Amino acid sequence: MNVIFIKDLKGQGKKGELKTVKDGYGANFLIKNGYAVAATDGNRKHQETLKLKKELEDQEKLKACEAAKKEIEKMNLIFKVKTGEKDKVFGTVSSKQIATELKKKGIEVDKKCINTDMFVSSLGTHEIKLELHKKVIATLKITLKKES
Repeated sequence: MNVIFIKDLKGQGKKGELKTVKDGYGANFLIKNGYAVAATDGNRKHQETLKLKKELEDQEKLKACEAAKKEIEKMNLIFKVKTGEKDKVFGTVSSKQIATELKKKGIEVDKKCINTDMFVSSLGTHEIKLELHKKVIATLKITLKKES
């Protein structure tokens, strides 16, 4: 029996993959539990349509990320932080704070996309990497200033 996977199933198949399986396994497990559909001509055409639609959406998302990258790289976010003796900063600037400031400027970025390997915990200008897409990585400048 030929089936088209509509969900990823570990060790069996990935979404959109066409595979030959035993009849009982295909009908009683894969199709019954919603992991796959029978590989009929109609289902194959539908799967191709979904694949093309997903590719178009990915291209649009990539273009949007490229535009956002240009905007982000022009920016310099300024954070006023509390400092102690010898201008030592209390705490760090978090990825959530950076995402919030970017949102105020009109750019939606998920805080998980912000690379916080290097903690921003000293006064001055720092560069942070933002992974907007697998192929698009932007560099954002952040400046920490002493709170008056």
